Amino acid sequence: MITERVKKLRQQSLNAVPRISMERAQIESEVYKKYEGKVSIPVLRALVLKELMSKKKLYINDGELIVGERGEEPAATSTYPELCCHTLEDFDIMDMREKISFKVDEEAKKIQEEVIIPYWKERSMRYKILNSMSEEWKDCYAAGLFTEFMEQRGPGHTAGDGKIYKKGFLDFKKDIEEAISKLDYYEDDEALDKKNQLEAMSIACDAIMILGKRYSEYAKELAQNEKNEQRKKELLEISEICSNVPANAPKNFREALQMYWFAHLCVISELNPWDAYNPGRLDQHLIPFYEKEVEEGTLTREKAEELLQCFWVKFNNQPAPPKVGVTLKESGTYTDFANINVGGVRPDGLDGVNDVSYLLLDIIDEMRLLQPSSNVQISKKSPQKFVKRACEVSRKGWGQPSMFNADAVVQELVRAGKTIEDARSGGTSGCVEAGAFGKEAYILTGYFNLPKILEITLNNGIDIMTGKKLGIETGDVTKFESYEQIFDAFKKQLKHFIDIKVKGNRVIEKLYATLMPVPFLSIITDDCISKGKDYNAGGARYNTSYIQGVGIGTITDSLSAIKYQVFDKKNITMKELMEALKNDFEGHEDILNLVKNKTPKYGNDDDYADGVMRTIFDAYYNEVNGRKNGRGGVHRIDMLPTTCHVYFGSVMGASANGRKAHVPVSEGISPEKGADVNGPTAVVKSASKMDHLRTGGTLLNQKFDPSVVQGEEGLNNLASLVRSYFTLDGHHIQFNIVSRETLLAAQKNPDDYRDLIVRVAGYSDYFNNLDKVLQGEIIERTEQSFDGCAVC
Repeated sequence: MITERVKKLRQQSLNAVPRISMERAQIESEVYKKYEGKVSIPVLRALVLKELMSKKKLYINDGELIVGERGEEPAATSTYPELCCHTLEDFDIMDMREKISFKVDEEAKKIQEEVIIPYWKERSMRYKILNSMSEEWKDCYAAGLFTEFMEQRGPGHTAGDGKIYKKGFLDFKKDIEEAISKLDYYEDDEALDKKNQLEAMSIACDAIMILGKRYSEYAKELAQNEKNEQRKKELLEISEICSNVPANAPKNFREALQMYWFAHLCVISELNPWDAYNPGRLDQHLIPFYEKEVEEGTLTREKAEELLQCFWVKFNNQPAPPKVGVTLKESGTYTDFANINVGGVRPDGLDGVNDVSYLLLDIIDEMRLLQPSSNVQISKKSPQKFVKRACEVSRKGWGQPSMFNADAVVQELVRAGKTIEDARSGGTSGCVEAGAFGKEAYILTGYFNLPKILEITLNNGIDIMTGKKLGIETGDVTKFESYEQIFDAFKKQLKHFIDIKVKGNRVIEKLYATLMPVPFLSIITDDCISKGKDYNAGGARYNTSYIQGVGIGTITDSLSAIKYQVFDKKNITMKELMEALKNDFEGHEDILNLVKNKTPKYGNDDDYADGVMRTIFDAYYNEVNGRKNGRGGVHRIDMLPTTCHVYFGSVMGASANGRKAHVPVSEGISPEKGADVNGPTAVVKSASKMDHLRTGGTLLNQKFDPSVVQGEEGLNNLASLVRSYFTLDGHHIQFNIVSRETLLAAQKNPDDYRDLIVRVAGYSDYFNNLDKVLQGEIIERTEQSFDGCAVC
């Protein structure tokens, strides 16, 4: 149950208007002007954080129990000029754009023009990246063959583990001092570099402790002037809590939440990581505190519930910092992708579901906020009660929690070289990506447009949208005599573009390792302290780079159409098909009917189409997997889109599956819209023919009318669908439980549906926050039914 306190805080969070805060950018600029060139770069970066935590405006909202904001108040959003120095035109666009806008006042524009732009214009990572890339990389990027995550945001796709609940930052500081004392200047040529990194980490420890001390003093000051005795008591409690954490390890449940939140603020203030930091296995981290206090009588379930509700509001107060250009198109949302894991297994392999797991499901159900995102980790050992409760929350129709196969996640991580204990302690973050929490820098480098590679293949290396020759010459497909020739040409083009992407990744990794260390994130990531290396430079225990494949459904159905209609059935020729594509199927309705309605499609448990899918997946996996990165790790693949499937479709002509020009491509590993006609069981069977265990994450969306999952039978069917998919080694599934009629009505009368939340890709968002194209894509997704399906 939501208390009156939380109702007020929740509504304030919902009503908060995102605005640009210049506080961080100004403080950072002052530090750089004072210290740049006088101290090492790691120390410089740490001094920025320390100065920010020393000077930033403090904020304690009336009634809140967990304190701290990134900006001066809820939804006040920092800029990061060292990553992306926004132009004044950018600020105008942010202020005026209809969707995902940020209010920018005249004072902010003046500071940007007079202080930020003159200093940061040619110092920003965006500037350095774009000026370091080859012309072929820039041409491919501009054409929408791939995107680049670090063009406006920093690395940092990771989640926390349990260390901050067992140690305070005084303890971490001692660890750092010990590591410095062990440096060997005789034998280790990197000793000085390591000293600089470790000194920076020590300063970052000071930064978070300064923030805690300031909040302790501020809360005490507010208490002295507080007339309400109950609130006065609460403020004094806040002061006492902040006098202990983050300097020392938390002693109780509430201190544990505050400890995490201070760490979260420091990670997202230090740099703007893609995605935001998150607490990972929160139920397992909190259960020792919860059980101890409940047993002692110092905490009730109701009080723990209220504290978690306040914790949820803190996440929702932090919109993702503003993006522009392609980066906005690939992730057009305020959501910052902090994704809390619930359930799963423990490090010893036993069932990880506990009392806090059920409490968290209640919080997700009650709060209905976009942030934090949430997921359940379901293993074979998970109680059916837990699975059904998660499905019960999910069927209420706002897209949370998503469902993950904990057993598959562990297998994926072990296959990638993690120990079994580290794998079991890990999970998923961001949208669907698997990692070893607190021990891995698993950095997403950008989306990769698989259907566009086929389009360039069919046009012998030419991008039909720009007329530029971006690929290599692989031959005139109208003269090919077999499907195998076409697929071989596709694989050659695939290698060509992956080569370009990976070369670019290596340059960008070097820039971040050299110029943008993250001392604070390094403190709380094993084994950065023991190595004396930064998170961005290979300091973590595991260092993985991901390239995310997009549009597997679209390219599968396109190649299936070519194979089936041109070469197997010989109903059309490649010349006729190419002419139809050139004309967006106008005047070629007979060919459109053949490829769209008379061809085997992925998503229907059809081995013909699914076999094509497997060959594409294998080609992509084999081309990416194992390529070295610059941090001592390798590249791997994910299969997810965020909103990039809309952007990728917009830079393409018609596809051989009957998709019209500029229409979004398929999202995640979901079938093409409307292609899956044999029910949800057929979809999961098709999707399971992909080898999920060789990936670091796959995303599958399913859509149901609310009537289909009503009652006990509907709930059982939904839970059985999840269990069945996971038995087949599926990685992830999530649901939109909303009718087509509701979505159409919301599109027509948005003011009547302001609170309508839908599942987009790996996140939920307000339907009104989505542009018309993305709204249309969600509307056109197949509405599934269990009628006639064998769900077991």
